[in-house]
Amino acid sequence: MSKRQRRASKPGSSGEPVALGDAVAAVGKELGLPEPNELAALTAAWPDIVGASIAAHASVRSVRDGVCTVEVDEAGWATQIRYAEQQVVERAATCCGPGVVTSVRVVVAGAARAANRRP
Repeated sequence: MSKRQRRASKPGSSGEPVALGDAVAAVGKELGLPEPNELAALTAAWPDIVGASIAAHASVRSVRDGVCTVEVDEAGWATQIRYAEQQVVERAATCCGPGVVTSVRVVVAGAARAANRRP
């Protein structure tokens, strides 16, 4: 399928206006991103999902195709989250719905970035 044919098969490609929210949601869906309210719910519930002590050192960076990327400030916190991955997925399903988070990927922030993150 050519690029022009793909564009023609998308909503609003017939020249009719499309609401901005609908256009952004369609692009997000193509990219494998969750609905904005699901990501907001996950971020807001993060301390409840992982606990206050881990949440102080780890934050949700993104969710794409069900993979939640979590950024931590030190490698030890990455280990904690990896061990608790199944619990994180289950608790995320409680606050965001099933399938929004299906696995967890953990990345360790660089030293300078971690220092800027601390209050």
